[in-house]
Amino acid sequence: MSAVSDQDEFKIGRAITQEEWQELRTASLYGLPPELQELADIDHVDVLLDYQKRLLSATSIHSVVIVEKSRRTGATWALGAQAVLTAGAARSAGGMDAMYIGYNLDMAREFIDVCGMWAKSFYDIAASVKEYLFPDGRDEKGADRFIQAFRIQFASGFEIVALTSKPRSLRGRQGFVIVDEAAFHDDLKELIKAAMAFLIWGGKVCIISTHDGEDNPFNELIQDCRAGKKSYEIVRFDFDDALRDGLYQRICLRTGNEWTPEGEAEWRAGILKDYGDDADEELFCIPSKGSGAFLNGALIRSRMADGIPVVRLECSDDFVFKPEAVRIAYVEDWLDREVGPLLADLDKRQRHVFGEDFARVADLSVLWPFSIGRDLRLDTPFTIELRNVPYEQQKQILFYLIRGLPRFAGGAMDAGGNGAYLAEVAQQEFGEHMIAAIKFSKEWYRENTPKFKQAFEDGDIRSIPRDDDVLQDLRSFKQIQGVAQIPSDERTLEKAKRGRKRHGDAGIACLLGHFASERDIPEYAYTAQEETASQSPLSDSAFNDTSGRQLW
Repeated sequence: MSAVSDQDEFKIGRAITQEEWQELRTASLYGLPPELQELADIDHVDVLLDYQKRLLSATSIHSVVIVEKSRRTGATWALGAQAVLTAGAARSAGGMDAMYIGYNLDMAREFIDVCGMWAKSFYDIAASVKEYLFPDGRDEKGADRFIQAFRIQFASGFEIVALTSKPRSLRGRQGFVIVDEAAFHDDLKELIKAAMAFLIWGGKVCIISTHDGEDNPFNELIQDCRAGKKSYEIVRFDFDDALRDGLYQRICLRTGNEWTPEGEAEWRAGILKDYGDDADEELFCIPSKGSGAFLNGALIRSRMADGIPVVRLECSDDFVFKPEAVRIAYVEDWLDREVGPLLADLDKRQRHVFGEDFARVADLSVLWPFSIGRDLRLDTPFTIELRNVPYEQQKQILFYLIRGLPRFAGGAMDAGGNGAYLAEVAQQEFGEHMIAAIKFSKEWYRENTPKFKQAFEDGDIRSIPRDDDVLQDLRSFKQIQGVAQIPSDERTLEKAKRGRKRHGDAGIACLLGHFASERDIPEYAYTAQEETASQSPLSDSAFNDTSGRQLW
C-alpha cells in the first residue's frame, strides 16, 4: 500500500517542530521580490487575511456556512465587516438585519464594538451603539421577558443586534444570523433549529466555533456536512493555516516588531507550549477524544454477504524474471479461469466502477469493483487481491478487469509512490476523465471518509465479501487527530490467517471504489451504421422515389 507512505505529508499541528516550521516559512519566501520578503511595503497591506477573505466570500455566496476554526484568528472580527455591509445596504442591494448570538454578554459587547469600527471605516460615520432590552417572549406566568442586548441602526433601515444565546430570541426574526462559538452554547440544537427558519425568506446563517469535544453537536453538524447529510458550506482554518496566510506578520505590524521566519517559529512554539495538550482542539480543529476505531466490527459485518469471492494471486519471487511471454500467458490463463467467469455473470444493465490500492513488494494490491443498482446502492461482485505481482502483470490484470466491467463508469486508483505508474497508464488507456488518480492527503481523507462511513451506515454500500481479511482491513481505519485514515506508523495492524502482512489494503480499495461511484461521469456510446450504396444519400439511387422514401 502506497497510500500513506510519506509521514511528512501528514504532519500537522504539534507534530511540526519549531525548526521545521522555520524551514517551511523560509521556503515560502523563495521567488518573492525582495521588497515583499522584507515586508517593507506596509502601506498596501490588505485589511483582511486570505482565510478571512475566504470566510466572507463563503457567507456572500452560500445561505448556510459552518466555520471550523482555531482560537484568536480574527474570524469574528472579519464577520463584523460582513454584518456591517449587510445591514448597511439597501434592501434592493441585498440588505437585511444582522443578528449576532454569543454565549455571554461580553462577546455581544465586543462584537458590536467591532461593527462600530467597521461602520466608521466603510461609511465614515460614527455608529451609535445602543444598549437596550431585547423582547424575548413571555415567561410561564405570562409576563413579558427581556434580554440585555446591543444594536447599531443604519440609514438603510436595517440594524445589527448582538445578544446572548437564547433559542427563542430568534423566533419571528429575519436576516443574517451569526452564531459565535457554537460548541459552547447551552442548547445549540434548538438554536440552530431556530436559526434555520431565517432561510425561508432569503436570510443567511453562519455558525462559527472552535471544537469542544467529539460528541458536541457542533462537531456532529460538521460530520453531517462532510457525510453529505447537510448541504452547508464548510470553511476550515487552523492556527497554522492562519500563520501561513500572515497572522503573525499582522501581529508584528501591529506591535512594531520585525517579522522573520525564525521569530515566527519561536513565537509559534511558545503558543503551543502554553496550550499544551489542549492545542489540538483549541488551535488545530481536532475535537478531543478523537482517536479510535472508525468503522466498528458490527457495522462492517452487517454489510457482509455470503457468496462474494475474494480472488487471490500470489507470485513467487523469481516470477518477475521469467520471460515476458511466460508471464503474460500465465496471468492470462489465471484471468480466464478465475476472473473471466465472474465478469461474465455481471448484470449488463448496471453501471460498474472500481477502486484500487497499489502495492508491489510489501502489502497487497487490491481491486474492488462495485455494481451500481437502480436504487444507487453498491454491491460487491468480487474482489481481487495481488501479492508480489510484477508491475506489467498488475497492468494486465487491471486492463482485463476494466474491459470486462459492463457499462464502465469510472475508477479511482492509489497514485502515491509507485502506484502513480499504474494510474497513469490506466488514464492513458481509458481516459483521464474515467480514472481518478488519488494522491492521499489529510484533507482528502477529511472530505471523503465521513461519506464512506455514512454509506455503510445507510446501506448505500449494500454488500461486501464475508471475509476475515476484509473485515480486519476495514477495521484498520482509525481516527487520528480527528481524521479517519489508515495509520502509517505501524506496518502491520493485523496479520492475516496465512501470516502475511496487510496494511488496510482492502479498506483503501473499498474507499476508492465508493469515491469512484460518487463521481459524475457522463455515459455515452457510439454505434456506426453500416452504409450500402442503396442507402447512401449520395448514391444515384437515393433520388428515385423508392429510395427517397426509405431515407425518410
